[in-house]
Amino acid sequence: MRFDLTDLRLFLNVQETGSITAGARRSHMTLASASERVRGMEDTLGVPLLLRGPRGVEPTPAGRTLAHHARVVLAQMDRMRGELDHYGQGLKGHVRVLRNTAALSEYLPPVLGAFLKDHPRVSVDLEERLSHEIADALRADACDIGVLADSADLHGLRTVTFRHDPLTLIVPADHPLAGSPAVALADVADQEFVGLVEGSALQEHIAHHARRGGKTLSYRVRLRSFDAVCRMVGQGVGIGIVPRVAAARYGRAAGVRRVALADGWASRDLVLCVRDTLPAYAAELVEYALRNAPASRGTGRGGAAP
Repeated sequence: MRFDLTDLRLFLNVQETGSITAGARRSHMTLASASERVRGMEDTLGVPLLLRGPRGVEPTPAGRTLAHHARVVLAQMDRMRGELDHYGQGLKGHVRVLRNTAALSEYLPPVLGAFLKDHPRVSVDLEERLSHEIADALRADACDIGVLADSADLHGLRTVTFRHDPLTLIVPADHPLAGSPAVALADVADQEFVGLVEGSALQEHIAHHARRGGKTLSYRVRLRSFDAVCRMVGQGVGIGIVPRVAAARYGRAAGVRRVALADGWASRDLVLCVRDTLPAYAAELVEYALRNAPASRGTGRGGAAP
């Protein structure tokens, strides 16, 4: 049995994305090359690793076993690179970070900029996921670091508060609610919204809580940035829900007013979570991220990160 590291990483990417096409794209190879590698692994083992269907692929029991061992092998290789990086000149570290919407748009750019400038031989792979998916990925050792909302199930994870990140309602300056001190989502769920593009982790989070209250939000337009959402709300197109820090950053120029959300789920922290052991360079990225972190509120879940 001869599987190289490229085979293992490709198979994990296919398994995590549920698609050979998406797995090939994440692995920076052509679909034909990726398909040939997967078939080669199956021929070598003599058993199918994937169940192929019209909507993608699912791992077979043998595929799940391979994925488990692939994560172990690749994690060990990452640790080895991190430890040897202090001695060699050509080795390059790689950190995989899963994050929710607000983490990248508002908080991670200065952290990553400083870290990457100081570590020219380390690269960072960023991917947006829903917070509960990030927690599951960490428990499965599918990433090194996760930045997610503390509303997710953090059981078994090592966590520390990364940033306070409450959500707020934004409305046009002449909106009837512009002077209100606070409002619940249920009270405005029937209005027209401006939101982020479909698939955004934050938008899914908001939609989830709307559904729990028996509501379905109606969007007039979906955009790719908080800046664009604020500007569209300021023009009277609809109302929106964004992180308070984004509303403060863009709101004045956009002409919107902030209205506090009374729902408990809107008062949230972003937490930084890690798996049990990290390569040296990944641990250093955690240190950079926590330089300006607030004091932890002590949620009682998980444990302190390093």
